[in-house]
Amino acid sequence: MGAANTSISGSEYETQVILNVYDLTPLNNYIYWFGCGIFHSGIEVHGKEYGFGAHDFPASGVFEVEPRSCPGFIYRNSIILGRIKMPPSEFRSFIENVAAEYHGDTYHLISKNCNHFTDDICWRLTGKRIPGWVNRLARLGALCSCLLPESLQVTTVKQLPEYHNCSEEEGSESVSTATPHDPTESDDADQDKLQLISQSAGSEELSFVKEAQR
Repeated sequence: MGAANTSISGSEYETQVILNVYDLTPLNNYIYWFGCGIFHSGIEVHGKEYGFGAHDFPASGVFEVEPRSCPGFIYRNSIILGRIKMPPSEFRSFIENVAAEYHGDTYHLISKNCNHFTDDICWRLTGKRIPGWVNRLARLGALCSCLLPESLQVTTVKQLPEYHNCSEEEGSESVSTATPHDPTESDDADQDKLQLISQSAGSEELSFVKEAQR
Protein backbone atom coordinates (compact mmCIF):
# COMPACT_ATOMS: atom_id res chain seq x y z
CA MET A 1 0.00 0.00 0.00
CA GLY A 2 2.85 2.38 0.77
CA ALA A 3 5.14 1.47 -2.12
CA ALA A 4 4.45 4.75 -3.89
CA ASN A 5 6.08 6.57 -0.97
CA THR A 6 9.47 4.97 -1.68
CA SER A 7 11.79 5.87 -4.57
CA ILE A 8 15.16 4.47 -5.64
CA SER A 9 17.84 6.78 -6.98
CA GLY A 10 20.89 4.77 -7.92
CA SER A 11 21.86 2.86 -4.80
CA GLU A 12 20.11 5.33 -2.48
CA TYR A 13 16.64 4.57 -1.12
CA GLU A 14 14.48 7.54 -0.22
CA THR A 15 11.19 7.10 1.58
CA GLN A 16 8.67 9.17 3.47
CA VAL A 17 8.23 8.84 7.21
CA ILE A 18 4.48 8.99 7.82
CA LEU A 19 2.49 9.07 11.05
CA ASN A 20 -0.81 7.20 10.77
CA VAL A 21 -3.27 8.23 13.49
CA TYR A 22 -6.25 6.19 14.69
CA ASP A 23 -9.17 6.87 17.02
CA LEU A 24 -9.53 4.65 20.07
CA THR A 25 -13.06 5.95 20.69
CA PRO A 26 -15.85 7.58 18.63
CA LEU A 27 -15.80 10.35 21.24
CA ASN A 28 -12.79 11.73 19.36
CA ASN A 29 -15.17 13.01 16.68
CA TYR A 30 -16.43 15.57 19.19
CA ILE A 31 -13.32 16.46 21.20
CA TYR A 32 -10.74 16.32 18.37
CA TRP A 33 -11.54 19.91 17.37
CA PHE A 34 -10.63 21.07 20.87
CA GLY A 35 -7.15 19.56 20.56
CA CYS A 36 -8.03 16.51 22.65
CA GLY A 37 -8.64 12.86 22.00
CA ILE A 38 -7.52 9.31 22.68
CA PHE A 39 -5.35 8.11 19.82
CA HIS A 40 -3.24 5.21 18.63
CA SER A 41 -0.47 5.93 16.13
CA GLY A 42 1.90 3.99 13.93
CA ILE A 43 4.94 4.96 11.86
CA GLU A 44 4.90 4.07 8.14
CA VAL A 45 8.27 3.54 6.43
CA HIS A 46 9.01 1.65 3.19
CA GLY A 47 5.36 0.68 2.76
CA LYS A 48 4.89 -0.91 6.20
CA GLU A 49 3.48 0.50 9.42
CA TYR A 50 5.03 -0.13 12.84
CA GLY A 51 3.32 0.24 16.20
CA PHE A 52 3.77 -0.70 19.85
CA GLY A 53 1.29 -2.56 22.02
CA ALA A 54 0.91 -4.46 25.26
CA HIS A 55 1.24 -8.14 26.10
CA ASP A 56 2.39 -10.05 29.17
CA PHE A 57 5.86 -11.18 28.05
CA PRO A 58 9.38 -9.66 28.21
CA ALA A 59 9.66 -9.72 24.42
CA SER A 60 9.09 -7.28 21.59
CA GLY A 61 5.77 -5.46 21.63
CA VAL A 62 6.56 -3.81 18.29
CA PHE A 63 4.37 -5.06 15.47
CA GLU A 64 4.11 -4.61 11.71
CA VAL A 65 0.87 -4.06 9.83
CA GLU A 66 -0.31 -2.83 6.46
CA PRO A 67 -0.45 0.99 6.49
CA ARG A 68 -3.65 2.65 7.69
CA SER A 69 -5.29 -0.69 8.52
CA CYS A 70 -4.32 -1.48 12.13
CA PRO A 71 -7.06 -3.83 13.39
CA GLY A 72 -9.11 -2.71 16.36
CA PHE A 73 -8.76 1.01 15.65
CA ILE A 74 -10.50 3.59 13.45
CA TYR A 75 -8.12 5.25 10.98
CA ARG A 76 -8.29 9.04 11.18
CA ASN A 77 -5.51 10.64 9.10
CA SER A 78 -1.87 10.55 8.02
CA ILE A 79 0.81 13.17 8.61
CA ILE A 80 4.04 13.30 6.58
CA LEU A 81 6.86 13.84 9.04
CA GLY A 82 9.79 13.93 6.63
CA ARG A 83 11.92 11.86 4.27
CA ILE A 84 14.92 9.63 4.89
CA LYS A 85 17.45 7.80 2.73
CA MET A 86 17.73 4.31 4.19
CA PRO A 87 17.60 0.95 2.39
CA PRO A 88 14.84 -1.39 3.62
CA SER A 89 17.42 -3.83 5.01
CA GLU A 90 19.05 -1.08 7.07
CA PHE A 91 15.70 0.11 8.35
CA ARG A 92 14.79 -3.45 9.33
CA SER A 93 17.93 -3.68 11.45
CA PHE A 94 17.07 -0.32 12.98
CA ILE A 95 13.51 -1.32 13.93
CA GLU A 96 14.68 -4.67 15.34
CA ASN A 97 17.17 -2.83 17.55
CA VAL A 98 14.46 -0.47 18.75
CA ALA A 99 12.10 -3.40 19.37
CA ALA A 100 14.53 -4.65 22.01
CA GLU A 101 13.72 -1.47 23.99
CA TYR A 102 9.93 -1.85 23.69
CA HIS A 103 8.80 -5.07 25.33
CA GLY A 104 5.09 -5.75 25.52
CA ASP A 105 5.13 -6.07 29.30
CA THR A 106 6.61 -2.55 29.68
CA TYR A 107 3.69 -0.81 27.94
CA HIS A 108 2.13 1.88 30.12
CA LEU A 109 -0.75 4.12 29.15
CA ILE A 110 0.81 7.24 30.65
CA SER A 111 4.58 6.76 30.49
CA LYS A 112 5.31 4.37 27.60
CA ASN A 113 2.49 3.97 25.12
CA CYS A 114 2.18 3.61 21.36
CA ASN A 115 2.53 7.35 20.82
CA HIS A 116 5.73 7.53 22.86
CA PHE A 117 7.04 4.82 20.52
CA THR A 118 6.16 6.69 17.32
CA ASP A 119 7.56 9.93 18.75
CA ASP A 120 10.83 8.17 19.57
CA ILE A 121 11.07 6.60 16.10
CA CYS A 122 10.30 9.91 14.41
CA TRP A 123 12.98 11.69 16.46
CA ARG A 124 15.64 9.10 15.69
CA LEU A 125 14.88 9.11 11.96
CA THR A 126 14.11 12.77 11.25
CA GLY A 127 15.04 14.82 14.32
CA LYS A 128 11.38 15.90 14.57
CA ARG A 129 8.59 15.14 17.05
CA ILE A 130 5.08 13.95 16.31
CA PRO A 131 2.33 16.60 16.75
CA GLY A 132 1.66 17.28 20.42
CA TRP A 133 -2.08 16.62 20.25
CA VAL A 134 -1.54 12.94 19.39
CA ASN A 135 -0.22 12.12 22.88
CA ARG A 136 -1.73 14.98 24.89
CA LEU A 137 -3.77 12.62 27.07
CA ALA A 138 -0.60 10.94 28.35
CA ARG A 139 1.04 14.27 29.17
CA LEU A 140 -2.03 15.43 31.05
CA GLY A 141 -2.17 12.08 32.83
CA ALA A 142 1.47 12.41 33.88
CA LEU A 143 0.76 15.82 35.40
CA CYS A 144 -2.36 14.56 37.17
CA SER A 145 -1.31 10.96 37.88
CA CYS A 146 -2.27 11.35 41.52
CA LEU A 147 -5.87 11.73 40.36
CA LEU A 148 -5.88 8.59 38.22
CA PRO A 149 -6.98 5.19 39.49
CA GLU A 150 -3.98 3.05 40.44
CA SER A 151 -5.03 0.34 37.97
CA LEU A 152 -4.89 2.84 35.11
CA GLN A 153 -1.45 4.07 36.15
CA VAL A 154 0.25 0.67 36.19
CA THR A 155 -1.60 -1.68 33.88
CA THR A 156 -0.90 -2.55 30.27
CA VAL A 157 -3.73 -1.75 27.90
CA LYS A 158 -5.30 -5.06 26.95
CA GLN A 159 -7.67 -3.54 24.41
CA LEU A 160 -4.77 -2.73 22.11
CA PRO A 161 -4.55 -4.92 18.98
CA GLU A 162 -4.29 -8.66 19.26
CA TYR A 163 -1.00 -10.02 17.99
CA HIS A 164 -0.51 -12.46 15.17
CA ASN A 165 2.33 -14.29 13.47
CA CYS A 166 5.28 -13.63 15.76
CA SER A 167 8.06 -13.52 13.56
CA GLU A 168 15.80 4.96 23.70
CA GLU A 169 15.52 6.78 25.44
CA GLU A 170 13.08 9.55 24.39
CA GLY A 171 15.01 12.37 22.81
CA SER A 172 18.01 10.26 21.85
CA GLU A 173 19.45 11.27 18.51
CA SER A 174 21.41 8.10 17.88
CA VAL A 175 20.21 4.73 16.66
CA SER A 176 20.59 2.14 19.36
CA THR A 177 22.95 -0.77 18.77
CA ALA A 178 22.60 -4.34 19.98
CA THR A 179 25.24 -6.79 21.10
CA PRO A 180 24.30 -10.29 19.91
CA HIS A 181 23.96 -13.09 22.42
CA ASP A 182 22.87 -16.67 22.24
CA PRO A 183 19.11 -17.09 22.78
CA THR A 184 18.21 -18.44 26.21
CA GLU A 185 15.51 -20.95 27.12
CA SER A 186 13.54 -18.05 28.56
CA ASP A 187 13.74 -16.17 25.24
CA ASP A 188 12.50 -19.24 23.39
CA ALA A 189 9.68 -19.79 25.87
CA ASP A 190 8.44 -16.22 25.51
CA GLN A 191 8.50 -16.50 21.72
CA ASP A 192 6.59 -19.81 21.92
CA LYS A 193 3.92 -18.18 24.10
CA LEU A 194 3.58 -15.30 21.67
CA GLN A 195 3.26 -17.78 18.82
CA LEU A 196 0.39 -19.47 20.63
CA ILE A 197 -1.34 -16.11 21.00
CA SER A 198 -0.87 -15.57 17.28
CA GLN A 199 -2.30 -18.92 16.32
CA SER A 200 -5.31 -18.56 18.59
CA ALA A 201 -6.08 -15.11 17.17
CA GLY A 202 -6.43 -16.54 13.68
CA SER A 203 -5.51 -13.49 11.63
CA GLU A 204 -2.73 -12.59 9.19
CA GLU A 205 -3.10 -8.82 9.61
CA LEU A 206 -0.46 -8.24 12.30
CA SER A 207 3.02 -9.63 12.88
CA PHE A 208 5.59 -9.01 15.59
CA VAL A 209 8.96 -7.50 14.81
CA LYS A 210 11.55 -9.87 16.21
CA GLU A 211 13.89 -7.89 18.39
CA ALA A 212 17.65 -7.83 18.00
CA GLN A 213 19.23 -9.97 20.69
CA ARG A 214 21.44 -8.16 23.18
